[in-house]
Amino acid sequence: MTALQRHWTRRTLLSTLLLPLAGLFALAVLLRRMAYRHGWLRSVHVGVPVVVVGNITAGGSGKTPLVVWMVNALRARGMRPGVVSRGYGGSANGCVPVGRHSDPRVVGDEPLLVHFKTGAPVVVGRDRVAAARTLLARHPGIDVVISDDGLQHYRLYREVELAVVDAAAGFGNARPLPAGPLREPRSRLATVDAVIQVRRGDGPFTSAPAGQTWQVRYLAGPAYRLQDPEQKCALVDLPRRDWLVVSGIGQPQGFFDMLSAHGLSFTPRIFPDHHAYRPHELPDGPVLMTEKDAVKCLGFAGADWWAVELEVQPQAGLIEWLCARIQNNKTMPSRSSGEGEGAR
Repeated sequence: MTALQRHWTRRTLLSTLLLPLAGLFALAVLLRRMAYRHGWLRSVHVGVPVVVVGNITAGGSGKTPLVVWMVNALRARGMRPGVVSRGYGGSANGCVPVGRHSDPRVVGDEPLLVHFKTGAPVVVGRDRVAAARTLLARHPGIDVVISDDGLQHYRLYREVELAVVDAAAGFGNARPLPAGPLREPRSRLATVDAVIQVRRGDGPFTSAPAGQTWQVRYLAGPAYRLQDPEQKCALVDLPRRDWLVVSGIGQPQGFFDMLSAHGLSFTPRIFPDHHAYRPHELPDGPVLMTEKDAVKCLGFAGADWWAVELEVQPQAGLIEWLCARIQNNKTMPSRSSGEGEGAR
């Protein structure tokens, strides 16, 4: 967590001093949304249903594990999903397909993780419309596009909007950027199709926002050795020693808490979100890390480096609800002009 992000968790003197800038940011957000709502700017329909998995706060809220689960669950029900992402943290220019051996410094760690965990086609690009068109051109069998992030990328027309909320972090000090973490006001949640409330570990869920809300729990699964991902071990069976646990994710405390709940003894080391690891930064072992960290270390992993899988446990009925929303939109008449309505 950066120094500024620490001020987003509460109302401090710095966050108060930043309120004038936050007011300008909030006004710009409002005007841009109004432009799409009134048709002054147009959203583009790419020809198949689009599901956006985003959030209204800056920082990690747990979108990518949900996307991984969603892609696998939709495929198990006969659909052919593909994924688009901005590729945050990567240096890719234009639209770049993601392969198993893609460089995370180019395509970003989260798109690479999605492809690694699902095998689904993934394309990164700052322009989500161009990324979706590239995805569909390369894989014409895709019948639904999942956008990992992009709730505020209104140019991409979407049939389903899901807003992910971290149950522990919530909305911080509830102020707009840069005084707080809000990309959009909390009232935006009333316009999405559903809020997905994510909880890491076994803690209680907080009171849910109004409207359609689904709860999803992330639990620590088995660990696998980076040099041999097929070699897996339950956390309770890992050697009882003082592990170095590294985390370069938006909400690292949730990961540490899950490991503590399994009785592991470890020393935590926090890196910035999307950190690009270098071989000299970590010892030969023993090291535990998240899968998001692991995809950036596969090329130089030590013999005793392990990644911890996340088990996604959604509330009963979530995937059936999502499939119904997607299928309902598939039966709607296509837009021959390629232009959709303004954002909702």
